[in-house]
Amino acid sequence: MNPTSNKSDFEDLTTNLKDLAYSYLEKYSPSKQQLKVYLLKKYLTKIKGSKSKKEVTSIIDEIISNLEKNKFLNEEMYSDSKARMFLKRGYSLNKINQSLRSKGIEDKYVKQSIEKIKDNEIEPDFVSAIKLCKKRRIGPLRPESNRELFYKKDMGILARGGFSYELSKRVLELDVKEFNKLIKII
Repeated sequence: MNPTSNKSDFEDLTTNLKDLAYSYLEKYSPSKQQLKVYLLKKYLTKIKGSKSKKEVTSIIDEIISNLEKNKFLNEEMYSDSKARMFLKRGYSLNKINQSLRSKGIEDKYVKQSIEKIKDNEIEPDFVSAIKLCKKRRIGPLRPESNRELFYKKDMGILARGGFSYELSKRVLELDVKEFNKLIKII
């Protein structure tokens, strides 16, 4: 095998993967794991080189570490921004935790983000549960005659949202006037 051609293949692969990484970063704001999976998939589907998976993974890891050094990727900032976005959508702290972990973010950054939310917000789970009720038109927004019929269903929706039983019960037992006042405050 010609060593010079092997070197050019390596440089071409590295250049291709870097270009793919930069273009992906321009469009999206991924975590390290998401970028790694994307680059590996692109290598396996489009580039289809003769390198082993181990070699490609080491090249990808080097590209990602280089991006981190140059501050293109920042797990802590990514975690904070995603956590705030999820909170605005009405996610519970449990669901935010799970979503961030599924995106491959390290535990220490997930814990920091949740602690920041707890420090900055007053009862974030309660506010998120109210937002979810408004979004799904459940609980206090149901007609008074149907509230009792749909109580179990509404509890299930809130439980799948990651809210505790006590909190769900507290939100579902709110009066319509009280609920509307809280929505205006939020």
